[in-house]
Amino acid sequence: MNKILTLGAAALASALLLTGCGTTQPATDSASEEGNKVTLTDATGHRITLDQPATKVIATEWMPVEDLVTLGIDPVGISDIKGYTRWNHSAPLRTKPADIGTRGEPSMDTIARLSPDLIVATQTLSSAAVKQMRAIAPVLVLQDGDRNDQVGRMMQNLDLIAKATGTTKQAEQVKKDFDTKVDQSRKAIADAGLQGTKVANADGYKTSNQITIRAFTRGSQVGTMNELIGLKSAWTLQPKENSGLVTTDVEALTRLGDAPFLYIPWAGKENDLFKQQMASNSLWQSLPFVEKGKVHRLDDTIWQFGGPRSMSRYAQAVTEALTT
Repeated sequence: MNKILTLGAAALASALLLTGCGTTQPATDSASEEGNKVTLTDATGHRITLDQPATKVIATEWMPVEDLVTLGIDPVGISDIKGYTRWNHSAPLRTKPADIGTRGEPSMDTIARLSPDLIVATQTLSSAAVKQMRAIAPVLVLQDGDRNDQVGRMMQNLDLIAKATGTTKQAEQVKKDFDTKVDQSRKAIADAGLQGTKVANADGYKTSNQITIRAFTRGSQVGTMNELIGLKSAWTLQPKENSGLVTTDVEALTRLGDAPFLYIPWAGKENDLFKQQMASNSLWQSLPFVEKGKVHRLDDTIWQFGGPRSMSRYAQAVTEALTT
């Protein structure tokens, strides 16, 4: 699995006062409509023109798949259907799209056979693959994250997809629903006296007896959501990638104090590092948040890199974990 707001508290509070949840700002990427034609500029600066809003759409990543389904568009092809169905229950597929291969290496032959109006990809896909796809159909490349404003980027991507598919009204409702969910979670956190509480998100895996921890810092998507609902990150690690993730070791966990520890297993409940492989690890057992029972395993069908529906479910799950 490809497993982003670094706003200070004052800046975040100011943004929330000015814009509700700060999530319904229009996309900065340009788009215009003339008659039925739609012109868009994607994250790479590439400009595409559609004669009419796209209806036959292919998505090479799960984030745009979720957005398409959320907007009422059933993609004709997606990458790794089995993986999407396993990890993203926030926007379940309503139809049976074609499987176009892996997210990193989609099948160009399959894509060509589907004759799409539009292909939606992200910058994680190689430029060579994008070039090949542009010979088949218009390609809208999205920035898959922004460690400085993950939720803002999430909404900009939603807006671009909505403009490309003629579903801007649906997108506005999606954003309103998201803001409502965030407001509810923020109120519940405040009512429980937990506003400003530091939490730590992570997952991890073990290979060749070596344990690797992936810290979801305040620049990650879920870290951004934590701040939106009134929490703070216990991680002080500074991410370099737009995902907001930092790979570290078990020793880093000792610097979290007794901050509640939130995680979704790397490989699902069947391979839960913290519950299974680390159950007999003396360092893990000695950590303050473990000793105080502050380890919270969240629903592993919440895609931590998803769109508004996934992040709404995440906010609700964290709120319930901390307040019940």
